[in-house]
Amino acid sequence: MRFSSSVLDDIRNRLPISAVVARKVTWDKRKTQPARGDWWACCPFHQEKSPSFHCDDRRGIYHCFGCGASGDHFKFVTETEGLSFPEAVERLAETAGVSLPKPDPREREREAFRVDIVGAVEIAAKFFEAKLRAPEGKPARDYLTRRGLTPKTVAEFRLGYAPDDRDALKRHLLQNGVTEDTAVTAGLLRKPEDGRSTYDYFRGRVVIPIHDERCRVVAFGGRVLDPDGQPKYLNSPETPVFNKGTMLFNVHRAREAAHKSGTMIVTEGYMDAIAVHQAGIRNVVAALGTAFTEDHIARLWRFAPEPVICFDGDKAGVGAAHRAIDRILPLLKSGQSFNFCFLPDGQDPDDLIKASGADGFLAELAKARPLSEVLWDREVAVARIDTPERKAALEARIEELVRQIRDDRVARRYRLALRVKLSELFWAHDRKSRGGQGPRGGAKESPGANAADVQPLDDTELASVERILLGLCVEYPDLYEANIERLAVTEFKVKALEDFKRALYRIAVDLDAASVASFYEGLDGRFYFVLNEVHGDETRTDFGAVLPRGHRLRERMPILKFHPSQRFVENCFESMLERLSIRSLAADIEHDMDDVGADTDESAMARLFELSRELNRRREELARREQELAEEAKAIRQATTGSNSATPVLFK
Repeated sequence: MRFSSSVLDDIRNRLPISAVVARKVTWDKRKTQPARGDWWACCPFHQEKSPSFHCDDRRGIYHCFGCGASGDHFKFVTETEGLSFPEAVERLAETAGVSLPKPDPREREREAFRVDIVGAVEIAAKFFEAKLRAPEGKPARDYLTRRGLTPKTVAEFRLGYAPDDRDALKRHLLQNGVTEDTAVTAGLLRKPEDGRSTYDYFRGRVVIPIHDERCRVVAFGGRVLDPDGQPKYLNSPETPVFNKGTMLFNVHRAREAAHKSGTMIVTEGYMDAIAVHQAGIRNVVAALGTAFTEDHIARLWRFAPEPVICFDGDKAGVGAAHRAIDRILPLLKSGQSFNFCFLPDGQDPDDLIKASGADGFLAELAKARPLSEVLWDREVAVARIDTPERKAALEARIEELVRQIRDDRVARRYRLALRVKLSELFWAHDRKSRGGQGPRGGAKESPGANAADVQPLDDTELASVERILLGLCVEYPDLYEANIERLAVTEFKVKALEDFKRALYRIAVDLDAASVASFYEGLDGRFYFVLNEVHGDETRTDFGAVLPRGHRLRERMPILKFHPSQRFVENCFESMLERLSIRSLAADIEHDMDDVGADTDESAMARLFELSRELNRRREELARREQELAEEAKAIRQATTGSNSATPVLFK
């Protein structure tokens, strides 16, 4: 439904925005002035200790001076509760006592029909619940017990049992005033094409209700109890209120937890989602046995910028992930992507939780890999690069994939990241083929070109910051692109890191139009050693474990293991750049102080004094920002693992 400006203004005028926001924040009594409609609180969109979130009743807007979040009544509800815009309008209109315009007669008829269908489905849900509790539901209760579901979970999810009877539900529906045609349309009865009488759609199955985002039961999933029964799982057919290609199981419970934690977990089946929810991890949904659709992708992005999809680690799970990538790739946007978690030994989430508990499942989630890495692995796994033509073919294939991304900024960032990886891949392959000798026709490897060349040459802490910044440039090419000029003028004190930074600039700018195969051999061999040092190749340890790409970066910046938001990573990046800038300013002041003598004039001394004050101010501001980031890192880790340990350091 479309809403006129007058209706929206009426809601805004009757309902102060502070009353809407107050559901999610605690007002700061020192800064807030209620009489003036001036309200302050710690931001609900990012973790902070001092209030920078402002709410203005006079203008009907909110704004956070820390993270930049801003909007009106309706945006706040959609952002914090995961509702669609029409749902937010309906909820706030009810609170404000504003009557919404009635739809036209045809829409009223369609809505009344939908209400009849929802009513029929609700009657069926109560019937299935009662049958589960009845003596005839014992096989279903035994099955749920074997699956490890508690009575509390069974009640919360309203699980039920469909008797193995041709028309048990049909008789119940007719007795409760539901017409046969409505029951067929609602997907509760089947109507044979040969003219025979209708019969129950679900029979001899455990029944799982499927809710829409308005918390209404609109469909069911059924798990067969007969070991030989087929299909094993059965969903309701498409109806006017149920579309498998748009709906997500458990979304009505998960959306608020997803907003609080900043992520959404997606499982392949609803029994897995129930098991994860029961383990205390609330931000979980499941697809309904269909291929990932554009509607699924858009809906998940409403709740979290980078949802994590769990797949079984077997061949079928990997294949499903690759199909999902092909769907997602064209739709990628700045700040919106997906991570992929492949569970070990072909286990599903339910199996893993039974074996290792919630902590074991969360440990696997922490290993989730970005879409870009899974895409890279897929293409490289089947590629041969032993000839120039085959190198060119792989590069062309990757360029074609990048061209599918509709967002130009994201496409450029993918292109930069994949060019670095291709360069590294080609160099490593050719180096192995040559037994470690320098590239043919290109620069020779320096005899001492190894990880030892990038050990700190000055203070250890800032050398570590330089490493992390370069590792983040490789891991997050969008960060690098946004800060490329600022990085170019920031001098790194470790020479090998400074050289790497300059070579990375060449790849991103000077050589943007050239093919990877045409320029990679011209890079100094040190580039690849430093690349491994600051980021980390995929490596197998002496104990047989596999360390994924980026492991060195994650060792130095452990919070990355918990998939923080892009905004959080950007703030950390800015903080570390500021550290290096402060180092340069301090060095300049020290140099100028060394030159101070009896003939130094007062203006020069005043300038040094002002620079020293500026240095102290920036140091204090940096310390405050880093403390806020550390607190936010603690909240991210707690939301992901449930751990409430001490505030972590941001980097090592």
